Amino acid sequence: MTGKNTKSAKPKSFFLTALPFYILAHGAHHLLTALPMPLLPYIRTEFSLDYTQASFVTSAFALANGAAQLPAGWLADRIGPTILITVGILGVAIAGLLVGLSQSFIMLIAFIILMGLLAGGYHPAATPLISESVEPNQRGRALGIHLIGGNSSFFIAPVIAGMVAGTWGWRGSFLWLAGPTAVFGILFYFYLRKKHSKSHIEERQKKAEAEKPPAPGNIRRLSAFLTMTVLGGGAVMSVMAFLTLYIVDDLGASEEVAASLLSIIFFSGLWAGPVGGYLSDKIGSVPIIIVSSLIGGIIIYILQFPALGIAFYIVLFLMGLNMALRMPVAEAFIMGETISKYRSTLFGIYYFTMHYTGAIFAPFMGGFIEKWGFHTCFSVAGIAVIVITSVCSLFMRGSKA
Repeated sequence: MTGKNTKSAKPKSFFLTALPFYILAHGAHHLLTALPMPLLPYIRTEFSLDYTQASFVTSAFALANGAAQLPAGWLADRIGPTILITVGILGVAIAGLLVGLSQSFIMLIAFIILMGLLAGGYHPAATPLISESVEPNQRGRALGIHLIGGNSSFFIAPVIAGMVAGTWGWRGSFLWLAGPTAVFGILFYFYLRKKHSKSHIEERQKKAEAEKPPAPGNIRRLSAFLTMTVLGGGAVMSVMAFLTLYIVDDLGASEEVAASLLSIIFFSGLWAGPVGGYLSDKIGSVPIIIVSSLIGGIIIYILQFPALGIAFYIVLFLMGLNMALRMPVAEAFIMGETISKYRSTLFGIYYFTMHYTGAIFAPFMGGFIEKWGFHTCFSVAGIAVIVITSVCSLFMRGSKA
């Protein structure tokens, strides 16, 4: 009897849990949302946009997506994850189809806003489920492995966008990828409906009631972390929004090449996410969050120096590597500082701040670029990230999460 209990208590392999299904779901969720950034040069050319106007394409999605995260996280803690995750996949496919059919800039922005709103439910609902499906000391690795799905889409989408847009235009990329996303969304709905029933929600609630609260000081640490995300992360994301335009306008690459080069950034996400999660499980999340944020500021600063070629590709690769390492670590940090009852809500706040601030900063960054140029923009953004991280790190002490 004892031997049997010991055997059943042994942690299961990740591949015997629901994690592989969530990897696929994460990839399907981002397959269409990854397209606006690499396709921005095509969209800018068709509608004759300046930098500020072009920023509305990425800002519209990010603002809508960020706004949806807050109610999505709150709802996930109360009605369960099935509907929210399904809308985050199937709903995005429908909106992506409408984006591909849009015939004016106003229609494009309206349907991108719709896609952002529908996409907002996936992460706040899925992330706690993934974390709770494994032992706490494996949480970072599970979140890192889950990241492979999303980064696979961000890696594949620019390549597909560059090839398809060269033949059928930027609309063709949305139309081609909407179909398989919709099919998976329908199939995943039936999987979730079976796995996450009303009894599962009740089980989570009982677990939340018995759970011990985090160590004292978690409010201070969470506040510092969110401040770092709002200000430092907003600066990084606003630079990312203009990266393809920088590659075309300043480095002289073609629109096809600029779209495809973004895949270099997300290539490292195919393996660096699990590495970051593993390190988080071993040494804690706070040191990795602080160091990766400082490195992110340095990378943004040096982005202005290399010409188009090997050195520039290495900078892009390091940028993606740093981002991929940090993402599962940040999610593990939130899990360690929050009780089950409020985790989806906190993840909603986290993803809200991550998307919203980048979207708000982007139009200002567009005007900044028009007045002072890309190089000054990269310098200011990089220094700002380093300063903000240094200050916030002073308030994140006292946690091994």
